Amino acid sequence: MCITLSTFCRMCNSRLIRSFLRHKSSTTKTSLWLKQAYIGGEWLDATSGATFEVRNPANMKVIGCVPNMTVVEAQKALDVATKAFYAPEWRQITARERSQLLKNWNTLILQRGTDLADIMTAECGKPLTESLAEVAYGQSFVEWFAEEARRIDGQLIASSMRNQEVLVLREPLGVAALITPWNFPMALVLRKAAAALAAGCTVVIKPAEDTPLTCLALAKLSEIACIPAGVFNVVTTNKAAPIGDLFCRSPQVCGISFTGSTEVGKHLFRESAGLLKRVSLELGGNAPFIVFESADIVEAVKGAMVAKFRNAGQTCVTANRFYVQSSVYDNFLKQLQAQVEALKIGPGHEQGVQIGPLVNRAQLKRLKSFMKDALQRHAKVVCGGKHLQDIGELFYAPTIITGVDRTARIYREEVFGPVITLTKFDTEDEVVTRANSSLRGLSGYFFSRDLQQVFRVARRLEVGIVGVNVGLASQAEAPFGGIKESGVGREGGHFGIEEFTEIKYICLGGLKYD
Repeated sequence: MCITLSTFCRMCNSRLIRSFLRHKSSTTKTSLWLKQAYIGGEWLDATSGATFEVRNPANMKVIGCVPNMTVVEAQKALDVATKAFYAPEWRQITARERSQLLKNWNTLILQRGTDLADIMTAECGKPLTESLAEVAYGQSFVEWFAEEARRIDGQLIASSMRNQEVLVLREPLGVAALITPWNFPMALVLRKAAAALAAGCTVVIKPAEDTPLTCLALAKLSEIACIPAGVFNVVTTNKAAPIGDLFCRSPQVCGISFTGSTEVGKHLFRESAGLLKRVSLELGGNAPFIVFESADIVEAVKGAMVAKFRNAGQTCVTANRFYVQSSVYDNFLKQLQAQVEALKIGPGHEQGVQIGPLVNRAQLKRLKSFMKDALQRHAKVVCGGKHLQDIGELFYAPTIITGVDRTARIYREEVFGPVITLTKFDTEDEVVTRANSSLRGLSGYFFSRDLQQVFRVARRLEVGIVGVNVGLASQAEAPFGGIKESGVGREGGHFGIEEFTEIKYICLGGLKYD
C-alpha cells in the first residue's frame, strides 16, 4: 500500500496526540515541585550527591533542595542532547510534529498555570499577580513558536547559470546551551527553549541558582508533553562558571543563548570565540524614561509605575533614569509620589501585595551601596529610601530620589531595584543626548502626544526597544534585544527562531529543461 506524505503526516500527528492524551490525563495529580535535575529523560541527583538550598526571599525559609551538579553532569547532558539531535525520534520528525509537541507543552503550561505561579512567587519573591502574568507571557512564546515552527522557510533563487537551480535552506544549529536568569524564571526559559525546539535544536538549560524550581517544573511538563528524551535537559548548580566555560569550549554546543549581566556576557562571548560558535546575549540595561510637556501626565505616571516597579525593579528593561520636562515636572512628581507611597509591600503570596522582596542579599547590598553613593553626592530622597527590616530581611521601600549627580553609580549603572532617579530637562536635544550617554542600549521609554516628536525621538534613541506612551513593550511577536553593551541577537518574533538556525545553500546542477 502506498502512503502519501500528507497521510503519513496526519498519522504521525495523531500518534503524538494519542500519546500526549494518555499522559495528560494524570498531569493534574503530578507534583511540579521537583528535587532532581532532568537529563536524557531521567530525573537524576548529582553524581556526588551534593545539593544546594533554594530559599524564599520573603522569609529566607528553605523551600527545596536540588542537585549541585558539576561539569561531569553537564557533559552527560551535552552527550545525550547530541545523541537526541541525530536520533530519528527528533531529527526526522516534521515541522508539523514539532509544532504539535510545542502545542502539547503549551496546553499543560496553561493547565498548571496557578501551580507554576506559586513556585515562581516562592523562589523569586515576586507578587502572585505578577507570577500569573508571567505564566501568560511565557506561554505566549510557546504558542507563538509552535506556530512559527511550520514557517521556517527557505528560498528558490533565480540562478545565473543555465540548467542550475539555487536553493537556500534553514537548518537547526544542533545542541543549544541556554543560561537563564532568576528574575523571569519561567518566561525566559520558554522564550529561548521554545524557539530552539521549534527550529529543531536540542537544548541543555542551566537555570539561575536562585530559581531552579520553575525550570524543573517546566521540564516535567515537557516530559508529559511527550517531547523526546534528551531534547530538553536541565542541569542545576550553584557553581555556574565551570559549566558556562564548558558550554563555550565544547564543540558539541553549536549555540549559546544567555540572559544576564553584561560582564558575564562578555566572558561567554570571549570564551566562545575560539570555536566561532553562535552566541546570543541579552544583557543589562539602563533605560531612560522621558516625559515631554505634551504628554498625558496621568498616563505617563501609570507607565512609570509599570516600567519601574514590576518585580521590584528587578528587570533588564526597567526604567532607571527618569527625565521630566521642566514645565510638567512638579505635576508629574506629585502624582508619581502619591502612587509610589500607596504601593503595598510584603510577601508575594499575600493578597494585594504589589512589591515583593529583592531576590537575595547580594542584590540588597548592591542597592544600599548605590543609595549611599548617591546621597553622598547630595541626592535628595523624596520618599522611601529605607531598608524595611520589619517586613523581612530583603525588603526595600519603593523610592524616588532627585538631584542625582551624573557621576553617581545609581545613574551610570543598572539599578535592579525599586528606586527612581528623577531629573529635569528643558529641550529635546538635551534629553536625547543625556538618554544616549549610557553604554547600555537595551530599552527606552518616552511619553509625548506630538506625533512628529514621537517619530523623531523614537529614531534618535540608541536602544533596541522603544516604548512610546507605554511602560511595557515586550510581546512574543516582536524582537527583543539591545545594542551597544546590552547584547547581540534577538529573541521573540520570527527573529527568535533565526538565532537557532544556519543557512545552507544548495547549487543543483545537471538539470535538463530542453
